[in-house]
Amino acid sequence: MTVTNEFPTNELMVARRMEACPKGLPSKSGIYAAHAQGAELWDIEDKRYIDFIAGIGVLNVGHRHPKVQAAIKDQLDKVVHTCFGVAQYEPYVALAEKLNALVGHTGNGAAYKTMFMNTGSEATEHVCKFARRVTGRPGLISFEGSFHGRTLLATALTGKAQPYKTGFDPLPGYVFHAPYPDEYKGISTEYALSRIQEIFSNTIRPEDVAGVIIEPVQGEGGFVQAPKEFLQGLRKICTEHGIMFIADEVQTGFARTGKMFAIEHSGVEPDFLVCAKSIAGGLPLSAIIGKAELFDSIPDGGMGSTYGGNPVACAAALAVLDLIEEDGLIARAEQIGARLEARWKNLQAGIGKDVFGDVRRVGAMAGIEMVVDGDPAKPNAEIAGAIQKVARDKGLIMLTAGKKAHVIRTHVPLVISDELLDEGLDIFEEATREVLAK
Repeated sequence: MTVTNEFPTNELMVARRMEACPKGLPSKSGIYAAHAQGAELWDIEDKRYIDFIAGIGVLNVGHRHPKVQAAIKDQLDKVVHTCFGVAQYEPYVALAEKLNALVGHTGNGAAYKTMFMNTGSEATEHVCKFARRVTGRPGLISFEGSFHGRTLLATALTGKAQPYKTGFDPLPGYVFHAPYPDEYKGISTEYALSRIQEIFSNTIRPEDVAGVIIEPVQGEGGFVQAPKEFLQGLRKICTEHGIMFIADEVQTGFARTGKMFAIEHSGVEPDFLVCAKSIAGGLPLSAIIGKAELFDSIPDGGMGSTYGGNPVACAAALAVLDLIEEDGLIARAEQIGARLEARWKNLQAGIGKDVFGDVRRVGAMAGIEMVVDGDPAKPNAEIAGAIQKVARDKGLIMLTAGKKAHVIRTHVPLVISDELLDEGLDIFEEATREVLAK
């Protein structure tokens, strides 16, 4: 296809995309963005959308926040890239200092250190490699329904076969999956903890396990929160057996859940914490934050990244952290979540009583589990997908999650106004009523 200079349409761009890019890349929406600001996005046909997904949780401070833009532009005039292993720079160190303090402030005084990479997958992949190096053990435990990325070890850690694992075998070994607690589906804390003990008894000895990696709130798994009693029990097991407790905060971090990090809801102190997505306002950056004595046991040359901790991304991240504090976005997450929950539960009590199986949230990380006839054992992906599509046609961007893509989820930018939030919720209600009336 010949590329022209004419102002494109979404239809033209779909055709160009299908010819130029692999089919397997997610791109079902047909939306081609032209510009965005805050919690709004306009496509190349100038249709306006309210953005309730924010790049899948990447834009907690919204699209193109002026303070983040200013920090990026200022750094562009100084240094764009050196590789931190060749010539160091202050933004990397300053950001590490801030993250160390944020992760360590609720613990028992343990000192933390931080290294940077580019993506969430890189962070989860490397933190497990580091856990193996620190402990001298091969085994890893993750959880059913989890998502830890698409690189090879991250795919093995992920607890969902389709579409992430199917056809990509063989995946790295010594990865074992335990049930994730979910009271709505009858998976109790006691049962989930007992199954970990069964893994120790039947599959791998605890002294052969390097680390347990867990999302305090599952993202792609359907926005399910692990009870604090479970996380505390898991921490106790890890401490007893010298296993590294790894918190995957790639999707939950940076004020999304009404805390800077979701693990804070449980009072549990992780050995390592990984984060990415909203760390840098849309620029590629991820972090591994670990207890200092653990990180420092890895010898020189045992870690590194050519692009990791790029100075422009670090400058953006420093601006993001300032905004979270200055604009009170941790408290704002709770306000947004409460508003979402109230509207959704009102629908659940009325027209959605048979299909809104569970309305749940942690801060502004909110989801609705769609079911058939109110039965938790009967996921309703058809209704979830239909509501998502109709809402998009009406100008609201949302996505689904869950093992069967039956959970409607939101990552509303935390800078959204009440007026714009309500407008988006009005569109969602209109879409729901339209779909359920058919």
